Amino acid sequence: MDLLITTLATFITFYSYLLIIRVLLTWFPTIDWYNQPFAALGQITDPYLNLFRSIIPPLGGMDFSPILAFLVLNLAGELLRTLGRLPFVQGY
Repeated sequence: MDLLITTLATFITFYSYLLIIRVLLTWFPTIDWYNQPFAALGQITDPYLNLFRSIIPPLGGMDFSPILAFLVLNLAGELLRTLGRLPFVQGY
């Protein structure tokens, strides 16, 4: 069980880094999102970000949905880390 929780927490941390890179790259308007490696990054991160874009539409040309996406991802990571510290009952 610890291996699963540790793996999921590591995946969430790695995915958070990918989201940070994705958000920072949107500040550069000359990036062509149809060329690699940017297309792969978009394919990995856009489905998750689109969940929050449907909740929070862009306001004044600014996309605030990554803030909520980071919040949910960090909460999930903290929940997994907390579960990883709990002693599980062995047996049954």
